[in-house]
Amino acid sequence: MSITIRPIQPKDNKAMALIVRNSLAEFGANKPGTVYYDPTTDALFELFQTPGSFYFVAEEGEVLLGGGGIFPTEALPPKTCELVKMYLHKDARGKGLGRLLIENCLQWAKENGYDFCYLETMPELKQALKVYELFGFEYLDGPLGNSGHFGCDRWMLKKLQ
Repeated sequence: MSITIRPIQPKDNKAMALIVRNSLAEFGANKPGTVYYDPTTDALFELFQTPGSFYFVAEEGEVLLGGGGIFPTEALPPKTCELVKMYLHKDARGKGLGRLLIENCLQWAKENGYDFCYLETMPELKQALKVYELFGFEYLDGPLGNSGHFGCDRWMLKKLQ
């Protein structure tokens, strides 16, 4: 079967919440101040109805493999969005799917007027950090905006070209 990348739908909420939480638990990153405890994790479709946001999911047949999105996080600098909730089911990792989702997110951000993309993550997610570095995200000394995710202590920014 082939993989389809599409916008999130209401029917995806439960499966995506499970993928997010299972991924964080798998890497020991299921701690307070992360999306693990964020109530919006259970309602991603509704969250991504916010103007200036978009969420992509990847599926194979009827099986959801993961997703990632762009969000206009409160108090970010002008023309800056955040790459958010980028998670894959453990069986979908290592196949280039994360790269494909990130490419879709960054392209959407550029096409919708953003000049910079910010993200927050944790050292427990070592493979994700490597991928973000390959995409040209650079480390910051502290957080931007007001995501409310005080459990994240790695902050990165990329200029969109």
